[in-house]
Amino acid sequence: MFLTPYKNLHRMPLVVAVACALLFMHNANASDETTYKVIVGKPPAPSLKLSTLDGQAVDLASLRGKVVLINFWATWCIPCRREMPSLQRLWLKLEQSSLQILAVDVGEGEAEVTNFLSTFNPAPTFQIVLDKSSAVLQTWPVKALPTTFIIDQQGRLAYQAIGGLEFDSPASMRVITDLIAREK
Repeated sequence: MFLTPYKNLHRMPLVVAVACALLFMHNANASDETTYKVIVGKPPAPSLKLSTLDGQAVDLASLRGKVVLINFWATWCIPCRREMPSLQRLWLKLEQSSLQILAVDVGEGEAEVTNFLSTFNPAPTFQIVLDKSSAVLQTWPVKALPTTFIIDQQGRLAYQAIGGLEFDSPASMRVITDLIAREK
């Protein structure tokens, strides 16, 4: 299932929901969790300029020098819902490092996202940014939700994972902490 041809992702929730459900079923039945894949050649990360729920501007270019985990998700995506608590646990474990997390909600508004986030205890404390029109999504190599990228300190695409993750699993954390240590 490819998302990039769709100009208005928010108008295609059923198609994407089916793709998310298939990924969820695959991950639930898999003997190993989704893992990060190395992105060959480490191309520069596409531009990402969005706003947080409280209206603060976030520009990926300003985060150069940090390792950045970017997670594309939506409230209606079952694997996205399932992985959110582990993303928070990862953040709590590594927030004092050079890691920055940007969770990019695709195609939804502030109220919908805020209501969704209020269902978690604890609520996420990493940065949630909104791609209301899905315009940023169209510039990234995202084929399904959730999709996660790890950007190195030089602003290059280093790793990608398609499907739900346990972000605080030893394997997932090792990828991130090794990149942080390697880049120092």
